[in-house]
Amino acid sequence: MVTPVITGLAWDTPLGRDREAVWERLCAGDSGLAPVGSPHPLRNTVAAVIDSVPYAAPPGERQRVLAGRALAAAFADAGLATADPGVGLVLGTSFGASLDEAEPTLHAWADDAAAGIGHPGTPVCVMTACSAGSDAIAVAHALVRSGERRICVAGGVDVVTEAKRLGHSALSTMSPTGMRAFDRTHDGMLLGEGAAFLVIEHPDSARERGARVYARLRGAGAANDAAGLTAPDPSGRAVVRAMQRCLASAGLAPADVAVVSAHATGTPLNDEVEARSLLELFGDDGPLMFATKGAFGHSLGATGAIEAVATVLALRHRRVPPVLGLRDPAAPLRLAAGSAQPVGDGAGLSLTLGFGGFNTCLLFEGVRA
Repeated sequence: MVTPVITGLAWDTPLGRDREAVWERLCAGDSGLAPVGSPHPLRNTVAAVIDSVPYAAPPGERQRVLAGRALAAAFADAGLATADPGVGLVLGTSFGASLDEAEPTLHAWADDAAAGIGHPGTPVCVMTACSAGSDAIAVAHALVRSGERRICVAGGVDVVTEAKRLGHSALSTMSPTGMRAFDRTHDGMLLGEGAAFLVIEHPDSARERGARVYARLRGAGAANDAAGLTAPDPSGRAVVRAMQRCLASAGLAPADVAVVSAHATGTPLNDEVEARSLLELFGDDGPLMFATKGAFGHSLGATGAIEAVATVLALRHRRVPPVLGLRDPAAPLRLAAGSAQPVGDGAGLSLTLGFGGFNTCLLFEGVRA
């Protein structure tokens, strides 16, 4: 079975858009979380927003701007024409702007983003809550691996909106104090926004084009808790199953994994379930683990794609950023704390856990630069 390669990377984050500059800021421990005004009573007004797309603008407009910018950047990074009909698009989000304003369809933003960059095709739109970005990449992986497509651009986009802030305040998933994923004092997450896309390509196509290869997308796996709309299954069985399926599709074992990008929301129950699942699969002497939500906030449907880019960069640069806010770990995981940490030899696993029990895992393998 063919192993797709990654030939383009792009992200648009609260720390900026330049791929390498954002990575350096992440590794330096910078954060985009800051107070964002709201007329509503929220558990916390802190969020990570993108200043170049004004928060006061309509959410649908902001969603489309972020999608178009990151899509165009991914095409350019891979040396592809945005008008190439042979390139498939797979775009993910949670609710996008639809909770705050009337949208003609739940996928209208994706159609508009494709048209905005001059792409003639109709994108596949994935809406699986917080795992949407990862699921979009998994769909593209399947399309390229099966021969349905030679090249796909896949990822996720999401924006911070008042409805989402109110919803997470009501659910008590928003921290009243700050982000401290996997810390004994963790008490919730903080919202963020962003966009990220990866170009996923058949290796023969990449070779024919003379394309630069960042990594191989070795595997993908998913499993659903089937337990509830918001709370995860406390056992973590489906999380373990998603990781096992991902490893099996790659033909690798847990010992082959050097680094894990954890979902790490900072909510006590999610952190506990994720830690339990990671320990079950890897043991307490497993791979080095890092997380980015302390810098980017929880960008919902974009988070899996943003973290996939971070995983590829971790393999490429052989280091990971610190887990911001971590002082007293609540579980015996090998967590990057305090400062950036070096990464050893092996593959990189990106894990995403979404509302509705959506658990998705992606496995990347680095290549020599």
